[in-house]
Formats: sequence, C-alpha cells, structure tokens
Amino acid sequence: MATIEDVARLAGLSRATVSRVINNHPYVTEEKRKSVQQAMEQLGYVPNSIARQLRTQTHETIGVLIPRLSNPFFSKLVDAMENIAAEVGFQLIVCQTKSQKERELLYLNWLKTRQVGGIIFASTENEWDVIKPYKEFGPIMFCNEYPPHTEAPIVCLDQLKGGYIGTKHLLERGHKKIAYCYAGSQFTNIRERYAGYKKALDEYGLPLNERWMFKDAYDTRDGKRIYHALMQQADRPTAVFTSSDEVALGMIAEAKRNGTAVPDDLAILGFDDQPIAELMDPAISTVYQPVEQIGITAIRMMIRFLRNQSVPVNEITELPLHLVVRHST
Repeated sequence: MATIEDVARLAGLSRATVSRVINNHPYVTEEKRKSVQQAMEQLGYVPNSIARQLRTQTHETIGVLIPRLSNPFFSKLVDAMENIAAEVGFQLIVCQTKSQKERELLYLNWLKTRQVGGIIFASTENEWDVIKPYKEFGPIMFCNEYPPHTEAPIVCLDQLKGGYIGTKHLLERGHKKIAYCYAGSQFTNIRERYAGYKKALDEYGLPLNERWMFKDAYDTRDGKRIYHALMQQADRPTAVFTSSDEVALGMIAEAKRNGTAVPDDLAILGFDDQPIAELMDPAISTVYQPVEQIGITAIRMMIRFLRNQSVPVNEITELPLHLVVRHST
C-alpha cells in the first residue's frame, strides 16, 4: 500500500509539501498541488485522516452482489440479510451484476474506494484469482456460490447431495431418460449438482446423454425454450431436473399449453422450493434450499468481520437441504 513518502518521491517534492497539500495549506503553489494530487491518484494513496473518515462512514455499509433481483431466490436472500442488518444499524447496498464479469469488478472497486465496508457474493462470474487482490481493501465472503480455490469465508449448501437426491427421486419413479438443466457460468453449483446427477445415473447403470443437457436455464422463458427443445427430439426424455423452480414453472406452463401432461408425459423437478412451487398446478416437486438461513448466516458473519476487523482465510459453513415431493413428478 502506498505511503506519503511514495507520493513525495513520485511527485518530486518533499514529504512536508505533500503534507501541506493533503491538509489544504494555503501557501502551496497550484503546480505543486496538482503534482501531488496526480501522484496520489496514480498510486491509489488515501491520506490517513481521510481514510479514517471514510472507514467511519462506510464501515457499516455492506455490498451484496447478485445476478438479478427479479429472481425470487435472490430477492428472498437479500430481504433476510436486510432484516438482520437493519436490527444492528448496518446498511445493505444491492448490486445487480446481470451475470457480467465487468459489472462484478465495478462493484469490487467500491470496496477499494471505501464506498462499502465489505462485500458478500451471492453469485460470482470472475475466477478467484481476479477477486483475491481486493481482499486488501476489506472483507470479502461468499454465500450460495463461490469459485474454485476460494480463500475466503463461505456459506454454502451440499449441492452434490441436491443433484443426487433430485435425480434419484426421478429414477425411483421409474424414469431412465432424465434431462438436466443448468445456469450458464456458475462455478460450484453447476459442478457439484452435475456430479450428483451423474452419481445417481451411475448407480442405476445409466449412461449420460449430452443431448439431454440444457445450458443457460435461468427463468420461465428458458423453461419454455427448453420444453420445445425437448419435444423436438426423437428420443425424448420422460423427466427433467431443472436448475430452479422458475425454470420448472415456465416448462410446466408451456407443457399445459401444448397438451403435455405433467407428470404423466413429462415429470418436472425444480430446485429452491420457492413459494410459487406449492401454488402451481401441478405443485412442483423440488429440492429445498434454506434461502433465508443462508442470508442470515452470511450477513451475521460479515457484521462480525467488520466489527472485529478480522477475517479468517477459510471458514466454511454448510447448511442442509432436502427433497420436497409434490405433484409434478
């Protein structure tokens, strides 16, 4: 981290002159003032007095990075966080990345410029090597999703178990042709759920069919799109394990519009257990994730980090999930 001596050296001035500029001393030429300011910007130097002020103002402000607030999973997650934060006088800033790496880095720079005291990733697009340097500027942690080799606190679920119990449920219902949907660029969720899906197929001696794998499954529109892609196949799956209840909802709605009976013609399994899953007709079988508990656990950890000014390198908190069987399977 740059020091006042570094600024003086780069500006070609004395430490005393730099100090005068920082403290707005009246007897400093405009030329020297500009030289010091340019050196400070180039080095990313923040004067101690200003840094203390900024820390005081931002210490209790937390940035939460999500792909999109319109997804009920993330809106519920953020709501649970905000309730806890408000109780103890902390503020949340919700940052929608739109699943874009560049936007993610933009919000990470808020940590660097002290606009937030800490950042919680609820989803992530960049690799850990890209995120890691920002730890220098404040606490970073992950919940729900994290990239491989992460060296930061994590609140997560056993996604392998989720993929396994969901697929096994469909297998136990007699299905041998099971399609699988996943979102685009997630790290752990995709890898581990897929491993659980494959593990269940392996136990039943069934091969993996790449034609039944569907990427970029995020919302109801994707569910509709995937339904039609399935129906166009000559050798069609009899069941689908979707990436979320939103995708399952879109698929069920499109199936009903096209005369496909769920679950008789096509069984559909969701993920998350959002409130809509129980209200849909047929009600959606799904893998329950404790969304509120994820949010509560994560925000409490971050508040503890900010208060204690100490962040462990690796602290992993794993929460349970389970299968909820309804009528869509």
